[in-house]
Amino acid sequence: MRKFTKDELFYMSKVPRLNLLNCITGYKSANLIATTSKEGVLNVAVFSSVTHLGSEPPLIGFILRPNTVPRDTYKNIKETGYFTVNHITSDMIADAHHTSSSYEDSVSEFDKTNLEPEFIAEHQIPFVKGSPVKLYCKYLNEYKIEENGCLHIIASVEELFVDDNLLHEDNWIQLDRGNVVAINGLDGYAVPKIKDRFHYARPDQPTKSML
Repeated sequence: MRKFTKDELFYMSKVPRLNLLNCITGYKSANLIATTSKEGVLNVAVFSSVTHLGSEPPLIGFILRPNTVPRDTYKNIKETGYFTVNHITSDMIADAHHTSSSYEDSVSEFDKTNLEPEFIAEHQIPFVKGSPVKLYCKYLNEYKIEENGCLHIIASVEELFVDDNLLHEDNWIQLDRGNVVAINGLDGYAVPKIKDRFHYARPDQPTKSML
């Protein structure tokens, strides 16, 4: 097994270091965050840092890199207070990855890819058409990570849309039925498959499969 010391990581060239360190926490969620600017320009960008923070109330969070360059997603969220989170499927991955390109804020990534905006009910913030799990979220707070300048954005889940064929009777969402992908590092996309599901674990009792 290859060993990397902290000193080796420090002196490593940028791209190999980024590739290495972005893989070490394992597979990450793959989502498209969609926003609208106050001028009405639609924005959509790929994120691998969306995480569940709590169920009561329903909260999520995601990480934004330091605002040393324009961050359209952040600007739009602060202007409108709302955004959507959309799971990426296997047939979206090339277009989803392209949204990481640095376009001017007057350009919509929807116009530069085959991704299509979808407006549900009265919402002015777009969802991504074809995404099997969609979240409509409200900005609540942000915390600066002093060690590197990143921002941890906290939001409430105001509405949730899930394709019927993914839902089990107990509301467990089986993501592989929707070909939902995960991100490996910065630029690798994988389709996880469910191997098993287990009942609640209790001390000194055997682990029981639910499938």
